[in-house]
Amino acid sequence: MSASAPTIRVLVVDDSALVRMGLRSVLGTHGAAARIVVAGEADSVASAVSETKRLKPDVVLLDIRLPDGSGLHACREIKRMDASTRVLILTSVATDELIQEAVMAGAQGYLMKEIDPDGLTRAIVDAFAGKSVLTPEITARVLQLLREGPPAAGDSLAVLSAQERRVLALVADGLTNKEVAEKLRLSDNTVKNYLVSVFEKLQVKRRSQAAAVYVQASRPTPPQA
Repeated sequence: MSASAPTIRVLVVDDSALVRMGLRSVLGTHGAAARIVVAGEADSVASAVSETKRLKPDVVLLDIRLPDGSGLHACREIKRMDASTRVLILTSVATDELIQEAVMAGAQGYLMKEIDPDGLTRAIVDAFAGKSVLTPEITARVLQLLREGPPAAGDSLAVLSAQERRVLALVADGLTNKEVAEKLRLSDNTVKNYLVSVFEKLQVKRRSQAAAVYVQASRPTPPQA
């Protein structure tokens, strides 16, 4: 790579010190030619947001499972602060719901921790360049989800009770059932029961589809010319 190429500053977010150390070592070795440097580390949603604000990294490598909440919530907050920051999900779990929620949250890509060092380096360079970064198997699942599409929003939220809407709003913001329960001072089982009712009323099968309905229905209607 040309010596005039820009430095790509990366923030590594993972609750495991060992994983962070490994990523710093891998990027220090394999990312040097691509001018990738680890600008900092974080181990929670709160520190991911605060360190992004402080360090202003170009790319954030972000795990989903963090001790104080979902990495997807951190992704939303980071993109809200600065939409130009690229967020790459780097995790060991991949479900249809998580993938779709990551895309909705503004993530530039979704990678598994099994990725090889050269693949990770290329992913960071591509994300920095504004390209979407997905492994082939993740790409196939995203395309399938897009083909299915979210259900039409319309006035669908009107069928929900006030408490059901509160629960759905927090789910759409990336919170887990446990986090929703703590936020609303409910039991985990109560939250699950509310979500069962929400899914039935909205006629959806997935958590991510319900969140998509909420996001669509909550968008302000543009003024007519």
